[in-house]
Amino acid sequence: MARELQSLVDWVKGRGGLSSVQVYDTGKAAVWAEATPDAALNPASNMKLLTAAVALKKLGPEYRFSTGLYGEIKQGQVDPLVLRGHGDPSLGVADLWQLAQALSHLGVTSVGSILVDQARFDDQFVPPAFEQQPDEWAGFRAPVSAVAIQQNAVTLHVSPTSAGKPARAWIEPPGVASLEGSIETQKPGSGEAIQLSLEPRGPDLLMRLGGHVAQGLPRLRFDRRLDDPRRAPGLALRELLRESSVEVRGAVALGGGGVKQRLVFHESEPLAELLHELGKYSDNFYAEMLFKVLGAEFSAVPATSLDGARVVTDWLRGEGALGPDTRVVNGSGLFDANRVSAATLTGVLRAMQRDPTVYPEFAAQLSMGGVDGTLRSRFRTRNGRRLVRAKTGTLSACIALSGYVSGARGSAPIAFAFIINGIEGHTGEARQRIDRVVEAIAEDLAQNVARDVSQDRATTAR
Repeated sequence: MARELQSLVDWVKGRGGLSSVQVYDTGKAAVWAEATPDAALNPASNMKLLTAAVALKKLGPEYRFSTGLYGEIKQGQVDPLVLRGHGDPSLGVADLWQLAQALSHLGVTSVGSILVDQARFDDQFVPPAFEQQPDEWAGFRAPVSAVAIQQNAVTLHVSPTSAGKPARAWIEPPGVASLEGSIETQKPGSGEAIQLSLEPRGPDLLMRLGGHVAQGLPRLRFDRRLDDPRRAPGLALRELLRESSVEVRGAVALGGGGVKQRLVFHESEPLAELLHELGKYSDNFYAEMLFKVLGAEFSAVPATSLDGARVVTDWLRGEGALGPDTRVVNGSGLFDANRVSAATLTGVLRAMQRDPTVYPEFAAQLSMGGVDGTLRSRFRTRNGRRLVRAKTGTLSACIALSGYVSGARGSAPIAFAFIINGIEGHTGEARQRIDRVVEAIAEDLAQNVARDVSQDRATTAR
């Protein structure tokens, strides 16, 4: 391991990059190896380790988000009907459908206006540093809101028909945008070239379509973030209520904070399960939603991202893991925002490993080497598969990997953290070199465990 680590550090330095590395034996509470461990660098998506850890510690593995419909039923009518949420990142169309059906089963036949209560979060729904790519419309850059539907993105589905006819096109969530234009179905083998754009039309959203798709291709889907997501859950709810035979007579707007009577509600899966989206799949939207939820729960309402940053920073300080140059700005690690050292990351890993009430869930949300998540195609060797649980991180000039290497016979894991910055154009090779160090850690750990077992047997024999 020491040889592989030195080779990595020399390689980074030779390309003008910076590195921060620490390898820590949690069983013996001792550093195995390190290289500028206190250098605070851009951690990329390793920032999600901090967000997941603080969420688990502060909220608890069993925490569930609640989203409800509020109002007063009078002779089968509700006016206004208020949709209120508390930051559930997993809320989907099926969940709104269940709420609509439940309202219908209560005997509601008519709704006046629909108000979306977004008051738990502030109006700055674009997370910090996301403005660095304002023209990026992909879903990974989606904004956040206290009530969010389908990760605050709209999905266009395109299904070819027969050559010369328009393809079928529809969007999810329903009702959040209207379609204009069409996509032509062309002869088999002609491929696909689809144009779509989102633009406001008054208070509503318009999706313009164009281009073509080849007959015989499977259904295609395209995700685009919503620029302003606040009314979208109410627009989708309006369509789903109508499909549930509930008349909607009024408009969809923001507000409703004074309406307190809850009619029906939906609860999310427990936090321990939702965190898999952070650790295994590196979902930026989930991370930023949880980051702001921490602010709402433990700082102030309406919560800001700065409130979430304070909660995370205070927790790091309490665990003795806050480095002097640590900078916590957003919860996902996207773009150039945060600064974290390897020593801080291993401090987080150690704090979680010491706490049996949350460590199983924290470890379970990490990708497993050679098996799932962002590590499914890495660590497939004997020294890595299923023994490495870690969080990846990748930006154009940043590579990071932090997590645990497990030993045999119940031995304590080795915590490790690698952050490399300033290597644009060489991220692939940096990733391979980090993997070699981690696999060497696993090999050394296995040898140490075998040696300890041999010594124990010899002592017993004497």
